[in-house]
Amino acid sequence: MRKHSKAGAEENSSEIDLTPMLDVVFIMLIFFIVTASFIKEAGVEVNRPEASTANKKENVNILIAVTGTNEIWIDKRRVDKRAVRSVVERMHAENPKGAVVIQADKASNTETVTAVIDASRAAGVYDVSLATEDS
Repeated sequence: MRKHSKAGAEENSSEIDLTPMLDVVFIMLIFFIVTASFIKEAGVEVNRPEASTANKKENVNILIAVTGTNEIWIDKRRVDKRAVRSVVERMHAENPKGAVVIQADKASNTETVTAVIDASRAAGVYDVSLATEDS
């Protein structure tokens, strides 16, 4: 009878408790979600002009697309020209170190692109770039 209770005690003590490991995994998951910087896509595809002096831009979190018909797209939504500043302000508040990249179509007007640049700067983002294709 004693051997039987001793064998049962050994089985219970050899089980592995996975609760602390799961806690660590969830804490790491929360850490990576909080520290991740997400890029907001523009929502449309545009034909960008080519440039031989193009540089790769880091810390981009706001992409603004200007189509060939001068429609402005931010975060997969069409935005009116007058609302660009408020949308950029909101997105810049989410990630203050981020930059704005404007993806302007070859057929878009300079007036529309300039209005988007002015609205971005008025929103407090002075790191504004224009996206081009590699030549």
